[in-house]
Amino acid sequence: MTMQIKKFNYPETGLMDQAFKIREKVFIREQGVPEDLEKDSSDRDAVHYILFDEEKPIATARRRKTTNGIKLERFAVLSEYRNHGIGSKVLHFVLEDLKNEDTTIYLNSQEKAVPFYERYGFVKSGEPFMEAGIRHFLMYYNA
Repeated sequence: MTMQIKKFNYPETGLMDQAFKIREKVFIREQGVPEDLEKDSSDRDAVHYILFDEEKPIATARRRKTTNGIKLERFAVLSEYRNHGIGSKVLHFVLEDLKNEDTTIYLNSQEKAVPFYERYGFVKSGEPFMEAGIRHFLMYYNA
């Protein structure tokens, strides 16, 4: 595998379309998230990432500034590429991209992904909550 990550801003059409296709497969088709919740106005304000295997887009994520810091969101890996370290590559790249930011980094993790984020220094905060019909935990990065 020859991996490459591209960082871009909305509305870079070709890349944004590829990110949406990954997110549609993972969140809408696999997890049943309503499309109007998955595609939101925050895409316009976010920095986006796509990981390619050769020319094929296989994973995506975004980050955006909020009043609480920088929120990491929409981490998605195509099913056939899961459990091969792809999510780790994307998360590592995003965290490296933010290493000089002097602000809080946080995310809302699906419950099943909590152990993954904990391995990279994220810590759960508070009680679980429902988001898009899926149980989540607020997690903060403890670099």
